[in-house]
Amino acid sequence: MSTIIEWYKLGGPIMNFILLAALTGLAIFIERFYTIVVKSKINGRAFIEQVISLVRGGKVDDAIRLCASSTAALPDMGLLILRSRTREEAELQNVADAAALSVLPKLTRRLQYLPMLANVATLLGLFGTIYGLRAAFASVASASAAERSAKLATGIAIALNATGFGLLTAIPLSIAHSYLVSQSETIIEQIDEFSVRLINALIDRPDVRLGHR
Repeated sequence: MSTIIEWYKLGGPIMNFILLAALTGLAIFIERFYTIVVKSKINGRAFIEQVISLVRGGKVDDAIRLCASSTAALPDMGLLILRSRTREEAELQNVADAAALSVLPKLTRRLQYLPMLANVATLLGLFGTIYGLRAAFASVASASAAERSAKLATGIAIALNATGFGLLTAIPLSIAHSYLVSQSETIIEQIDEFSVRLINALIDRPDVRLGHR
């Protein structure tokens, strides 16, 4: 731990800004991971088949209760469609479109900040490199022979440590962004499939009892 603290101190003041970007990115990742991976974790394929089976069997109220029993994005989409009082295809599609505007942003919001923070961390690391090299070259020109070596080493340490910390922050943030995007895209694809199949099931069974609001 003392080695890490010493390494951090040798990186100069730029390290504080990179740390801020890292902590902000970590907070966003944890919040998004909980929302996308934990809260929305559901066996989408089995859930879709179960709801479609209930609707085709005329058990719309049971399908509504099944969707209402979960807070995941996929059941939320089904719940909004099933609670619609219409069974006209065009109107159901409008309901599905409106439901998508409500459900999908919950999956994708704040994800764009992760690559932005990764870029900021990289640029701050490069800025730290320039800052450190400038200090190193300045020490060569102004310091005495006895101090020159120490100040040169300090400037180089600032340059290398800031660059390393910037990359150490940017790489995990980029990986985290790609992972969360892939997870959200999987859920969005299931939502698209679910809405289409659910609308078709409701149209095919115009005699089913309408779900209660």
